[in-house]
Amino acid sequence: MRWYEFLASYWRLSPLARIILTITTIICLFGIVIHIVEPKTFSTTFDGIWWALITTTTIGYGDLVPKTVVGKVVAIALILLGTAFVSAYFVTLSAKAISKENALSAGELPYTKGQHIILVGWNERIRQLLTLLPPHVPCLVIDETLKRWDVPKHIHFIKGNPTHDDVWKKANVFEARTVIVTANQHKSEAEADLASIVTLLTIKALHPNVYTVVEVLTTPQVDNAKRAGADAVIETNKWISFLMTNCLSDTNILNDMEQLKKHPIKRLTVHDEWVGMSFHTLLTELKREGLLLIGIANEQQVTINPQGHTAIQKTDELIVLM
Repeated sequence: MRWYEFLASYWRLSPLARIILTITTIICLFGIVIHIVEPKTFSTTFDGIWWALITTTTIGYGDLVPKTVVGKVVAIALILLGTAFVSAYFVTLSAKAISKENALSAGELPYTKGQHIILVGWNERIRQLLTLLPPHVPCLVIDETLKRWDVPKHIHFIKGNPTHDDVWKKANVFEARTVIVTANQHKSEAEADLASIVTLLTIKALHPNVYTVVEVLTTPQVDNAKRAGADAVIETNKWISFLMTNCLSDTNILNDMEQLKKHPIKRLTVHDEWVGMSFHTLLTELKREGLLLIGIANEQQVTINPQGHTAIQKTDELIVLM
């Protein structure tokens, strides 16, 4: 490689890499020079490199010290030249660390891990969801108006419009486990639903197989969300209306719902030994394991509290309270 080719390659390196390469070259060069100048004091090249490293980093153990005038001149040159580059190294390193922290705070740093949950929008629903999720579950929040300090420190934040491809690439949607899209609280209900569906289309175009949950506020848009590929649609207004209606007939319903939050609903795959059992028999069986069987689901329908003699089929799923 010619000198100008090497110089061109050198300047193509990052500033930090250039400084490290320069410091290494200076230490090795001065280590060789001091060994040549004072072979009695620095009997090997390694001794010279050791002295150059200790001198450059201003540690100065004093175990090896130049004795001659020429050796001391070499030491002065090393101190003036080497210390400057070492100081530049630490300044650059600090600047990179600060720059990375600022990028993280501003929501500009890409997410590089996988099997994470992506949450679109920052609102009270997301805050409550994060309190219910185990701390070890990797989560990422996408929002275009949020400031970093509003997000818990263990949650990665990306600032941007969730209808743009580059935002999802930055969120590493290709390796995501689940995406939850909440309604934009800054828009009207109809506009929020349209924005959620466009977001869903963007997600599915990049990663068709990722499991998606979409919050929809207006009933007419439920079918559109399903057509866009939503795996689950949550009709927030319908659920709230349902809850309010029940409160009219039973004033204790809210207390009951608070208790239910402690016992999440799950679906269980039917084990081979359960096939053919009656609902009542399996109910008793699961109670011993701390599970309350409340219904059966299959491709045709979901049945809550079916008749006791209903036989459990292999294709069923069991709906239980944990």
